[in-house]
Amino acid sequence: MEEWYPVKNINEIDSPALVIYPDRVMKNIALLISMIDNVDRLRPHVKTHKAKEAVVLQMAAGINKFKCATIAEAEMLAICKAPDVLLAYQPVGPKIHRLITLIKNYPATKFSCLIDNIIAAKEISKSASQANLVIPVYIDLNVGMNRTGMVPDQTAYDLYRQCSQENGIKPVGLHAYDGHIHDSDLQVRKRRSDDAFAPVEWLKDKLVKEAVAEPVIIAGGSPTFPIHARRDKIECSPGTFIYWDAGYLQTCKEQPFLPAALVMSSIISPPGPTVICTDLGHQSVASENPLANRVHFITAPELTFIGQSEEHLVLQATKGHQYKVGDVLYGLPFHICPTCALYERALIAKDGTITTEWKIIARDRKIVL
Repeated sequence: MEEWYPVKNINEIDSPALVIYPDRVMKNIALLISMIDNVDRLRPHVKTHKAKEAVVLQMAAGINKFKCATIAEAEMLAICKAPDVLLAYQPVGPKIHRLITLIKNYPATKFSCLIDNIIAAKEISKSASQANLVIPVYIDLNVGMNRTGMVPDQTAYDLYRQCSQENGIKPVGLHAYDGHIHDSDLQVRKRRSDDAFAPVEWLKDKLVKEAVAEPVIIAGGSPTFPIHARRDKIECSPGTFIYWDAGYLQTCKEQPFLPAALVMSSIISPPGPTVICTDLGHQSVASENPLANRVHFITAPELTFIGQSEEHLVLQATKGHQYKVGDVLYGLPFHICPTCALYERALIAKDGTITTEWKIIARDRKIVL
């Protein structure tokens, strides 16, 4: 891997730190746009970066539709004057009222959300009606993730038609996230994606046949983006493309996005002759993967992992190694999305120097509203 990452003023940086390389971010945005026939079919997810500056870069490139998972992310997008925002989450309880407050406070942004059952649909409709609003909704479809959504069958069709009878909501489309499909073999991934998507097409065709306006379909994430990008009219919502990570470098080799975010860690202790301890603990890099698959140290690929706790990562070095206390390691996270959420701010490296920072504003559950 080329040495694109060294920071000249590294001695001024307190670790652990999240570092973003905006020149690479812009190249990734341009690459994403080049991989689809129409930029209007892109609806990138902002959960990866949670930063206004990243949104602004995408909007400057012509991307105007976005997807998010929290009210805070939706508010961040509205602050950036994003024209079209899908809350890819079904609001329940207080979230309904927060969404309505958001809609009223940012009338220039068109907000929509997901629905997968009639109880939630009626609650959202009731609250929206009381606020004199009609909220566009997408039926959330379970195409194999098995966490939320309805199987795309007659029951989903019935819910779509039921929602059209409610005063405070308007069904406009279908949402099919296939995040469980991430095979490293692209052909296997395509076959599984096609199989999962077939019932979605059946549902769309049934709705159209029954004289319902053709629903907008929002589908996929990063692994299946190249597959859905070739389908007609489908809106695609990858997210990780903007920073990329070690996980997708291994899994999605057909997508030449550039790693654009690293974590910097310092060696803080030498517990033994072949053991070193860094400050990259659970609170500094996503730790849901097995220990060996949490971070790849670009500058120290030979180090193996012994253990990790909240503030420490212990590594095994070779006999006679030259590492010493104070040395900085550059690490590429295996999963960048939850890693970003661990940091209040990201340091920005331009021309090899940290000059400014981006606030990870939507890592908080609430910004203002």
